[in-house]
Amino acid sequence: MNAVRVWLRAAAPAAAAVGLAVVLTAAMSAIVGANPVQAVGALVSGSVGSGASLAATLLRTSPLLLAGLAVMLAFRSGVFNIGAEGQLLVGALAATAIATRTGTWAGQAVLVLLAGAAAGALWAGFAAWLRERRGVNEVITTILLNFVALYLVSYAVDGPLKEQSGAYPQSDAFPATAELWRLVPGSRLHVGLAIGVVAVFGVGGLLSRASVGLRLRSAGLNPNAARLAGFPVRRDLFLAFALSGALAGLAGAIEVAGVTGRLYERISPGYGYTAIAIALLGGLRSGGVLLAAVFFAALGTGASAMERTAGVSAVLAVAIQGATLLAVAMISRTSWTGFVPSSSEKVEAPRA
Repeated sequence: MNAVRVWLRAAAPAAAAVGLAVVLTAAMSAIVGANPVQAVGALVSGSVGSGASLAATLLRTSPLLLAGLAVMLAFRSGVFNIGAEGQLLVGALAATAIATRTGTWAGQAVLVLLAGAAAGALWAGFAAWLRERRGVNEVITTILLNFVALYLVSYAVDGPLKEQSGAYPQSDAFPATAELWRLVPGSRLHVGLAIGVVAVFGVGGLLSRASVGLRLRSAGLNPNAARLAGFPVRRDLFLAFALSGALAGLAGAIEVAGVTGRLYERISPGYGYTAIAIALLGGLRSGGVLLAAVFFAALGTGASAMERTAGVSAVLAVAIQGATLLAVAMISRTSWTGFVPSSSEKVEAPRA
């Protein structure tokens, strides 16, 4: 019963967001002179109305889910990681280097994913080092590192990782051995979706049942009390950064190895920034993050259908996302627990 209540609590903000998104889509469509009913129908059919549209939504869910979990884990640990976008990009960059510059062999995709996760962890770890050794606020460093990662990718695809033909600023296509396995033959759905679902339970179990999760949450709630309790707060800070960065880097590796098949400029449409909204809309709970990721993915894939069939600009979907998030924040305090859990949240010892 406790598990059911947790999932219901996590689902409440997402359910409210879905209802508000429908209302806001109709209202904004009417404002711009489009047919509200047609716009809502296009949004729904374009995101979940067919097998192809549902597959597109699930493909977009994978990176959003992992990046959202990365932000959630950091915030629950008292770490203001705003750099999921940069960590995702360096993860994609490292994965591309392994896929296109190390030959081909069986099982190469595993190393591609590991390289992406390791690169994201190292990128986040640098921000942790700056915070602990130089006293630099991680909000500043993680934001700035996003831009460094963006231009690093631009340099790489126009330099050392540029395709052999030299025609476009992009990498060579991934070999078959470096691509992710398909869940269903002939479908675009890949194993990255399954990895994301496993990560939901893994991160949730880590924070709620493992001793290290107790330490991370304690540090997020009250670092001074955690120090007095003998917890290695400084070490746990680095761990929180590393785990968060690894999840975001894994999201980047999955995107290039499972969807795009190569690296190019602007490969991420802001997944790392959207992840912050996903984590907060999900109430900083793994189940809520899953539902919020599906919601944002559906809005993104449904936007193009609105533009095609209802004459509504896809830019409107971005406005709907922002307006929906603000509305849910006003009516549901649980979706904005804060960048760290409130002081009233109980920290229980993990079960044996």
